[in-house]
Amino acid sequence: MPYLKPPLFAFVFCMLSSLAGAADKTPLTATQVLEQRCVVCHGCYDAPCQLKLEAHDGVVRGGTLAPVYDGGRLRAAELTRLFDDAQAEQEWRDKGFHPVIDQEKPKHGVMYRMLQLKQDNPLPTEGDLPSHFDFSLYREQTCPKQNDFNSYASKHPQWGMPFGLPGLNPEEHTTLTTWLQRGAPAPELPALTGAEKANWQDWETFLNAKDNRTQLVARYLYEHLFLAALYLETEENPAWFRLVRSRTAPGEPLDVIATRRPYDDPGTDRFYYRLQRMPTSPLAKTHMPYRFDRARLNWYRDLFLGDDWQLDAPPAYDPNQRANPFKRFEPIPVYARYRFLLEEAQFTIMNFIKGPVCRGRIALNVIDDHFWVIFVNPERLDPVEAGNFLAQEMDNLYLPTPRTGTLLDLFSWRSYAKANSNYHQARANYIENHSSGELRNLDIESIWDGEGHNDNAALTVFRHFDTASVVKGFVGETPKTAWVIGYSLLEKIHYLLVAGFDVYGAASHQLESRLYMDFLRMEGEFNFLLYMPEEKREALWKHWYRDSRKGSKQYFADNSGLNVRTSDIHFETDDPKTELLQKLRERIHGAQAERYDYRQSASADMAKAFSELEKATGIHNSFLPQVSFINVIGDQRDDVYTLVNNAGYSNIAQLFREQERRLPAEDTLTVARGFLGAYPNYFFQVNEKQIPLFAAELKAMKSRSDFAALKARYGVRRNATWFWRVSDKFHRISRAQDGIEFGLFDYNRYSAR
Repeated sequence: MPYLKPPLFAFVFCMLSSLAGAADKTPLTATQVLEQRCVVCHGCYDAPCQLKLEAHDGVVRGGTLAPVYDGGRLRAAELTRLFDDAQAEQEWRDKGFHPVIDQEKPKHGVMYRMLQLKQDNPLPTEGDLPSHFDFSLYREQTCPKQNDFNSYASKHPQWGMPFGLPGLNPEEHTTLTTWLQRGAPAPELPALTGAEKANWQDWETFLNAKDNRTQLVARYLYEHLFLAALYLETEENPAWFRLVRSRTAPGEPLDVIATRRPYDDPGTDRFYYRLQRMPTSPLAKTHMPYRFDRARLNWYRDLFLGDDWQLDAPPAYDPNQRANPFKRFEPIPVYARYRFLLEEAQFTIMNFIKGPVCRGRIALNVIDDHFWVIFVNPERLDPVEAGNFLAQEMDNLYLPTPRTGTLLDLFSWRSYAKANSNYHQARANYIENHSSGELRNLDIESIWDGEGHNDNAALTVFRHFDTASVVKGFVGETPKTAWVIGYSLLEKIHYLLVAGFDVYGAASHQLESRLYMDFLRMEGEFNFLLYMPEEKREALWKHWYRDSRKGSKQYFADNSGLNVRTSDIHFETDDPKTELLQKLRERIHGAQAERYDYRQSASADMAKAFSELEKATGIHNSFLPQVSFINVIGDQRDDVYTLVNNAGYSNIAQLFREQERRLPAEDTLTVARGFLGAYPNYFFQVNEKQIPLFAAELKAMKSRSDFAALKARYGVRRNATWFWRVSDKFHRISRAQDGIEFGLFDYNRYSAR
């Protein structure tokens, strides 16, 4: 295909996009317009003005200037979790939320007027957006109330909704404004099937059994599943539920107990675990589906209650144990706990990735941009993981938990660091003292292979600067680092960054969590090094932590006693890291990650071009945004691929001055089939025949102006007239490809220029 000049190129792809979507001419309902034009920016904790539109309750609640994410907060903030911290509209007004709809005069409501403001002042369709549009992560919030909207509109006439994106077309605008004029009624939830109702009842019966053992198991399940999007029996248009604690028994209306953390004392002697139906639209950045059917229930019974372990008294809420799950759940066999976490290992890790901790550069610069995760074989647990050693070391396994919600909590940091150091010293001593006895040497069988059916055994984690993703299988070229995770590390990650993390907490809490996660990352990396030849371990560690401060060097020294463990893996090359990971890629079930393998759908020329992109490490990759979706169109093709830019660093062991540790020459690119990432930074549309040219131009980039030229030829700007057409197509393809995992993308990180 000959080269097309930018305007003609854009016009051709606009027409191709129109033709590609021509089959779907069904008018959008108000709910669909709301989802595809509004929720894509207004969802979850980072919704501007806390205006969460993924649920009707969020529309009724309205907005507020108070931010959820505030890295400089000196004191823990008041909780404002939708569905938890207030129920009635007036309760939200008392918490400072202002309405965005007006039941008496709908056309006066903020939401109605925001939509009309965009209709009256559409964005310019050529060139970059004006500089007054601010899309930065910590931008100042502008949340006009109804009585000061005239002033807002006068000062910011181009700031109508959708903000910084094209306005709704006439049909969509009429659909949504008509809905607002009708009082913005809540959509009716589909009726549950008989099987779903029966399953719902079975689960609540099981979780509220009166015997001590089941009560402890139910508590363990709740503390690990409280963020899950539970579905019962069916994956076809499922009803979504969440697991909550309620003051009322099954069969009665819910009275949700909303504590700051799931392991906090519920404040009542008798409470019940209940399933609450969630009338929400799934968001890619938070959606974590978890099957809760009868087969799962039967498996839980066998796994947790099949062994004859004992518990003499009902589980109590001891404040001295709240930050120590190893003490709290000691009676439950370690094997059962670890098997539970492994069975859905992607979900377990995803709680850290998609939970409240996931937003923000400071929260996420504790992990590399691209690494692989593998797990200790549950059938070959060492004594240090199997229970006895953990029981001895429980007092050193407590995790940072704020006690005052102020900066005073930082005074506890030394005790957390000391306890962690004591644990690792004890672990090293134990291994050294038992290395010739009950401990086996590490070999390939020590790594869980998924037993031929479970594709959770190999995972890939991507950091996208201020967001992250975790997917099944080994995706991309061999990464710089890898983690090996056993039971204790998996549990610590969950309780530090999921169950124990308070997004409303003070800066001290967030700082402690970030610092402690350094220990956990290094533990996972060191576990991997133990599979390397002894003489290679220190050199690899030093490469991972180039120019780092004392902490990472001291960690290696403190754990050097573990080097008595011998790897029984035979290596044939001078690059044992790559050799081992490639062996595991062949051996572990699902590690090939065919779902994301572009070779499964790309033509030979496309696959060659994509392969060359992945192999081309260098500064040219640094000009790309973190996550780009490419729509490849041809005579018989309308596919989507993802480009992930993996930034290189000398080390990630320091909290600040990240830019000083950047190594753009080590930036890599991962090409994935389908969608990877919840926050796309840019869309490209490329003809199938031009993919080799696109790849060549990308590899040749030497400056930001080169990237600007690439975007001019192939990109979809925020103000492109066909932006929503591409967005709708991507959501349609994602829904078909991802099924139960589908969630709406978020455009808050979409490139401003």
